[in-house]
Amino acid sequence: MTALKAEIIDLIRQEGPIGIGRYMALALGHPRHGYYMTRDPLGAEGDFTTSPEISQMFGELIGLWAAHAWQAMGAPARFRLVELGPGRGTLMADMLRATRIVPGFHAALSVHLVETSPVLRARQAATLKGYDPIWHDTVAGALEGPVIAVANEFLDALPLDQFVMMPEGWHERLVGLDDAGALAFGLAAASEDALRIAAAAGAVFEQPAIALDIVTQLAGHLASAGGAALLIDYGSIRSGFGDTLQGMKRHEFVDPLAEPGDADLTVHVDFERMGQAALKAGTALHGPATQRDFLLALGLPQRAQALSLKANARQRDAISDAFDRLIAPGEAGMGDLFKVLALSQRNLPPLPGFDLHRLPDRG
Repeated sequence: MTALKAEIIDLIRQEGPIGIGRYMALALGHPRHGYYMTRDPLGAEGDFTTSPEISQMFGELIGLWAAHAWQAMGAPARFRLVELGPGRGTLMADMLRATRIVPGFHAALSVHLVETSPVLRARQAATLKGYDPIWHDTVAGALEGPVIAVANEFLDALPLDQFVMMPEGWHERLVGLDDAGALAFGLAAASEDALRIAAAAGAVFEQPAIALDIVTQLAGHLASAGGAALLIDYGSIRSGFGDTLQGMKRHEFVDPLAEPGDADLTVHVDFERMGQAALKAGTALHGPATQRDFLLALGLPQRAQALSLKANARQRDAISDAFDRLIAPGEAGMGDLFKVLALSQRNLPPLPGFDLHRLPDRG
């Protein structure tokens, strides 16, 4: 039994069952035993791999997208390049390398990272040495003046609450203890009368309040101070019902209650609701698009070809494998499971990646 699991069991014995959101917050962010506070979870030796870790092409294209957005903003002399949940700093490093070709871009930017993990902050500092990144514990702390923000696999790790439709109405889904004293899912006794959403019996409704608050906060800042944001994650274009909570360890799905603190916990992002929140806060929306369509529109095939021309046979195979994984549909890749949504100040022109607009080739 993990140390955190024992602590959560003691907490439930003392206070009673807890909501899914609180359970996720403890499992991921507990100051001593939280999953993200104690390890680098990325890569083949970790529990999962993200698009930036698969190929430099991903970060390069995102960097050029950011530079295009900066130019569309009128190329402000000062702006913040912000990443939410920057992992090892790989995405930001690739973005910065690719944008060296853009006149004035680096002179105007300052790098800001929203990260709470001390382990990952250390990795980011090493990866981004020379760029003098500034870290923030909260999204609000990173927002000042014109901003271009990127969040890749950030929203999926934010705690949410779940509710289940029973014959008498919605009941909050909780984590409690079974007869043997083990962690188990259950339902609150009282119904949630405030949830006036029609659904069939057994339906699960997820309430991503923290993610919605962050998107609202980000969108409100962009609307008033200027800028754009790119949100990339796995999830659905349309809202619906269903339990999307999942555990991940060593690249395999695991029981979310089995090893809190030692396994990643994530949920699928409801992009329709994120977009509605951003619109309400005053920004324009671009997308959502699938990651496949987005990367193809940005010129992923051309970038892969350019890299392959300079590569040996082994490197060409790796480029081809990465290309397929980034855009392949179904379980073979990330192409249709991952979605991309951009927010921007309403006076900005259309941004690349959501139509046939392609970025210039880096060569």
